[in-house]
Amino acid sequence: MPSILSLLVREQIRLIKPILKKMSISAARTFQDVLGELGTKLVAGRVAFETVQTDRFEACFAIPHDEKDARRVILYLHGGAYVAGNMKYARGFAGILADKLQQRVMSVAYRLAPEYPFPAALEDALSAYEHLLGCGWSACDISFVGESAGGGLIYCLCLKIKQLGLPLPAALVSISPWADLTLGGYSYTVNAGKDPSLSEEVLREHAAAYADGKQQDPLVSPIFGDLSGLPPSLLLAGGDELLLSDSATLANRLKESGCQCEFTVEEGMWHVYVLFSIPEARAALDKIARFLDSNTCEES
Repeated sequence: MPSILSLLVREQIRLIKPILKKMSISAARTFQDVLGELGTKLVAGRVAFETVQTDRFEACFAIPHDEKDARRVILYLHGGAYVAGNMKYARGFAGILADKLQQRVMSVAYRLAPEYPFPAALEDALSAYEHLLGCGWSACDISFVGESAGGGLIYCLCLKIKQLGLPLPAALVSISPWADLTLGGYSYTVNAGKDPSLSEEVLREHAAAYADGKQQDPLVSPIFGDLSGLPPSLLLAGGDELLLSDSATLANRLKESGCQCEFTVEEGMWHVYVLFSIPEARAALDKIARFLDSNTCEES
């Protein structure tokens, strides 16, 4: 049963859904920046932000003052349907992750569509991973965390890493991943009237802006790729979200490929509910912390 607070938050989201559907990409970017700044304020005094110098995109480290192990780092890829999510937004949840998990988090504001369609976001994610490796972090000390588009992108990144023969990270955490940009799953019908925030029409527009006819490419929609050999995964999704079937299909494909995968559906919750200040989100962050602590790897 959802908490009273989550029910109130859900209703507030539902009320602004008509406005979200009509937002231009520019307005959506501004809106997400505001949300990100709120997240940054929540951890003020407990997390420091350090700019990372890159050639094509903005990035930063969120460093908790009580960092428990400087050898470990998280690469975080944000959501925004590949068209929204600047550094202000990306820092918000990165700071919350760093504060809760007591781990350093590298947040990447990858280039956005339609100005920079596929493979720009993937190229930037790969560059960020290579930056961490180049700075001396072992792949076994790196975990990937992503939400929404970023939740699918971490799997696209793993597929690209496999292609290049690079070492894979220790663990993957994906929150409400957008893993099928063809929008072919059952939940686009079943949850059409339940999801308080997402619109299939808007998602199709954004998928076209990013993928431009390449929606079935595994480096765009990882459910179509060879997922064998990927590190352990934790998938978190809301029971009422439009993208629920993306998570379910991804979890099934991972298990069919012989990968370890824990899949949790929080009934009554919406898309990326983990980003909100509600009891269910706090429980999910506890689960993420336990998962990452129990999934470290040793270099071969």
